[in-house]
Amino acid sequence: MKPFVFLGPSHVTALALTLAVPVVLTAVTRARKSWETRIRWGLAALIAVNWLAWMLLLAERGWLGVGNAIPLNLCDWATMATFIALVNPTQKSYELAYFWALCGTTQALITPDCVYDFPDAQFTLFFIYHGSIVASVLYLTLSLTMRPYPASIARVTGWTLFYGATAGAADWLLGTNYGFLRAKPAHFSLLDIMSPWPWYLPELLIAGVLFMLFWYAPFAIVDLWPGVQAARRAWGR
Repeated sequence: MKPFVFLGPSHVTALALTLAVPVVLTAVTRARKSWETRIRWGLAALIAVNWLAWMLLLAERGWLGVGNAIPLNLCDWATMATFIALVNPTQKSYELAYFWALCGTTQALITPDCVYDFPDAQFTLFFIYHGSIVASVLYLTLSLTMRPYPASIARVTGWTLFYGATAGAADWLLGTNYGFLRAKPAHFSLLDIMSPWPWYLPELLIAGVLFMLFWYAPFAIVDLWPGVQAARRAWGR
């Protein structure tokens, strides 16, 4: 088994596919409108089956324990939010999936906690797991033309604080590190450039809000610039 190579060919390919798949699926949907529901449910099934396969892999390799068996990582909650948004694409389910996927799950894709490289099952399931979340959110955005609004940022911030309180309570009771609230991850991540614990916790909240503003910015530009609105209408959006 080859060790994982950060930004190696397999890593870059996985990132590229995460961006390419929703574009292709959107093109298919625009060509065949009747396939939209099938694609959404297919993505939801992929997320559910891959999550189960990931947990089985952790158990088979002896990596499953109290620190990862409970769905209390932010990516676990992003998984649930995205699954719900695919099955029942309401505004509130979508915006939660949108911001948690793009602000949180993309970090896992860029700086993955992955030991082995392709074609090992850990690599494959890890990137299908996280990549399908991001790809699904992008598909909902491009195909169903769903979008967040300014109020979405406040609502998602509230849900994120609720997540932090829930994960923090579990960490205190179980001695775990869900949400990396008690220690930074062993692998390289954004937290490495932040202050030592516990001072990086408020920094992490500020970073989360800034990321949400970043991922909302394209929609703000569309709202504010008439020329962009005209181009959007011309493309059938």
